[in-house]
Amino acid sequence: MYSLNRATILGNLTRDPEVRQTPNGQSVCTFGVATNRTWNDAAGNKQEASEFHNVVAWGKLAEICGQYLAKGRKVYVEGRLQTRDWEGQDGIKRYRTEIVTENLIILDRAGGTSGGSFAAGSSARAGGFIPPQAPPLEDRAVNPDDEIKVEDIPF
Repeated sequence: MYSLNRATILGNLTRDPEVRQTPNGQSVCTFGVATNRTWNDAAGNKQEASEFHNVVAWGKLAEICGQYLAKGRKVYVEGRLQTRDWEGQDGIKRYRTEIVTENLIILDRAGGTSGGSFAAGSSARAGGFIPPQAPPLEDRAVNPDDEIKVEDIPF
């Protein structure tokens, strides 16, 4: 029997990435991504909800995330779900589900400019940097409160 563990999200960073080193020297980066959902309820009123996702990147991808990502940036993340558990100082068992990213695409430009060598539409995989394959997105300032629409996804 087969199984599949795959997570794909497109949203905005909720905080600046935090890069650390494991005791054996491997880089690990953690950051949060918010995704938004909008719908009309039975009465026809517009409803909105946000989900907050914890994301982890390892190795070279972690270093790239730490260098090029910042709070508010729009990203596409592919990876797998992983839940870890630990016992808190209060003796209570805690759980955290994270997306361990294997592919990441930055969908906007830092500060709304064309600066930087990691352009909009560039992607990074667990194996390293992949040059952009599509033309950059339009020049505009990105509002983290903008609703993500299917027609805006560049693939």
